[in-house]
This record gives sequence, C-alpha cells and structure tokens, in this order.
Amino acid sequence: MSVIHRSWSYYQKSFTGFSTEIWWLSLVTLINRAGAMVIPFLSLYLTSDRGFSLEDVGWVMTSFGAGSIAGAWIGGQLSDRVGFYKIMVWSLVSSGVLLVLLSFIESYWGIIAGVFFFMLTSDAFRPAVYVAITAYSKPGNRTRAVTLIRLAINLGFSVGPALGGLIISTIGYNLLFWVDGITCVIAGLLITMLLNPKSQPVKAVKEETTKQLAPYKDYDYLIFLTALFVFATMFFQYFSLMPVFYKQDRGLTEGEIGLLMALSGLLIFIFEMPLIYALDHRERFSRFMILFFSAVLLGFGFLIVNFSGWGGYLVIGLILATIAEMLCFPFANTVAMERGSRGSTGMYMAYFQIAFSMAHLVGHNLGMQLSDNYGYAVVMYLFTGGALLSGLLFWLVKGKLL
Repeated sequence: MSVIHRSWSYYQKSFTGFSTEIWWLSLVTLINRAGAMVIPFLSLYLTSDRGFSLEDVGWVMTSFGAGSIAGAWIGGQLSDRVGFYKIMVWSLVSSGVLLVLLSFIESYWGIIAGVFFFMLTSDAFRPAVYVAITAYSKPGNRTRAVTLIRLAINLGFSVGPALGGLIISTIGYNLLFWVDGITCVIAGLLITMLLNPKSQPVKAVKEETTKQLAPYKDYDYLIFLTALFVFATMFFQYFSLMPVFYKQDRGLTEGEIGLLMALSGLLIFIFEMPLIYALDHRERFSRFMILFFSAVLLGFGFLIVNFSGWGGYLVIGLILATIAEMLCFPFANTVAMERGSRGSTGMYMAYFQIAFSMAHLVGHNLGMQLSDNYGYAVVMYLFTGGALLSGLLFWLVKGKLL
C-alpha cells in the first residue's frame, strides 16, 4: 500500500462514527459560515468606510463582546429550559435579520447598539449547539464531533473572507451585510427542515442536567476558563487588530488580507481532523499538555511578525496561530462538555462561551487602544507574553479536570 493511499485511508477514517444529526449540524454550520463576511471586515469597514478612529472602533468591538456575553448567558439558560433546537433556529434567523438592518445604521451610537444586539442573538447559538453536540455524539468521539463542526466553520470561513474581500473591492461594504444576513436565515430554516425536534435525544440532555453543581462554584473549572479567556484574548486579535495591522503597517490590500485569512481556514480544513484523530485518547498526549503547547505556539506567532518587514513572517505567524487554534479549541471544548456532566450542561457551556465573549469584550478594545498609544511592535511583544501566561494557567489545572 502506497504512502499516499495509507494517508488517504487514515484521513477518511478520522471522519467515521458520527451520527446523522452531527453531519446535518455541520452542513448548516458550513452554509452559515460561508456567508460570514461582516465580522472579519468589521474593523476595516468602520475605519475605511465610516471613518472611525481606532479608539472608536475599540468601543464598537467592546459592544461586540458585551453582546456576546449576554447572548451566551441567555443561550445557556434557554437551552436548559426550552431546548437547544428552538434556540438554534431563533438565533440564526433573528441575527440574520439584524445584520441586514445594521447595514442601514449611520450613527456611531446606533452602530454600537446594533452590534450589541446582533451579537446577543448570534452568540445565543453557541451554547445551544454545544448542547446539541453533547446530545448527538458519543463520549468516545465527542472531541472529533466538535472538530467536525469547527471544520465546517473554518471551511466556510476560508470562503467568506475571500469572497468578502472581492465584494468590497468591486461593489462595496454594504452588500456584505445582506449576504451574511441571508445565509444566517437560510441556515436557520435548514435546521427546521433537516433536524426534526420530535426526534431530539432529550433524554441525553436531561441525564446530564440532574446533578446541579453550579459552574461558578467549580473553582478548577474557573481557573481553566481564565486560561481560556487569556488565550482567546490573544487569539481574537486576528479578527480585529491584525487585519488593520496588515493594512496600515505592512501595506496589504483588503483582497490580500482576505486571502491570508482564508489560508487559515484552508489549513484547518485539511489538517485539523486527522490531527485531532491522532492525538485524541493518546495517553502520552494529555489534553492539558496539548493546551499548554498551543499557547506556546500562539505566543511565537505574535513574536515572529516583529522579526522584519518580510511578508513571509506574516504567513508563518498566521500558520503558528492556526496550529495553536487547532490544538486548543477542540480539546478545550471537550474538557468543558465533560465537566458539564457534573451539573447543567447548558450553563457549563454558557460559562465556556462567556470566557470567549469576555475575550471579545476585552481583547478587541485592548488591542486597538494599546496599538494606538504604543505602536504595533510593543503590542506584539505584550501578546506574546499573554499567550505564554495562558499556557501556565492551563498547566496549573493539569490533572484536576480529567
């Protein structure tokens, strides 16, 4: 058997064992994310099209994070009370409508409010989909189920920014809101067509919500979430600060930035599933060792862009950050979902998502404000240190959340 044939066989094997519902969730997610164009270009839209300063953009992105926190909390609460199915449909349809409405808003405070309510409805989806993954997957393939959903997200994300950059350069920013909003609504309608609420495995969810240990009393879990918050704060710079850095400091066009961001999604599409399949359930690769290593890679990704003005360092830095993302987020998701079996799954996943939302709330504004006051070079060194700090925090709870 040739090396190529064995590699292809291994790649195919990494995609086996999933329920039909997980595949449908992945398809819906792929369609939704393929139309996701507003968020990757939001900071550029505000600076280039609306003429906002970096400080103004920072506060808009703060409202982005605040809406994400509110959405995660509401999504977690309602997923436990009314079920994940209804929340997923409501979130996708309502966020799509709000995106279209956001394209008509002109004022600074109106945009802040619009972004907040869009994120509130949009991020209510995340705890719900995590509960759905828990219900529709087996414990033995849960990490890979998360990875499959992430694969759909990143495959769509490899299309969205590239197409978005093309639309901006040929038509303008306004069409982005319409395309993104329409695909959100389509994704919500597809859930009603492909996933029958009467066939939901509700029993699986109820069994995991019988033990009522509150997440805020689970101190080891809170340390883990703190580490995740610091990691995500650093990583999310690639969605706000880094596109502006690429354009203002390194002279890249919107089209080039879109292609660079699409590279990350393409790498994840090709390598993440076999990578997770190789690492999952291997005793010599503990989850927290992997999380620690991912933080180190992210730190070096920021450090390397300061080496020189050569564009290749931007690509290398992005690749390191992408590998860090592939290692951190699937295993962190699994840690949270399995910890959720100690209490309310919806609320455990809500706290998990709130850690990401807090990173949005703090990270985007922090990156903009620090860059505006101290320059990009200093910020890259600071974010290198922040990534390494998250690695130390992951190591601190090693062995306590297994």
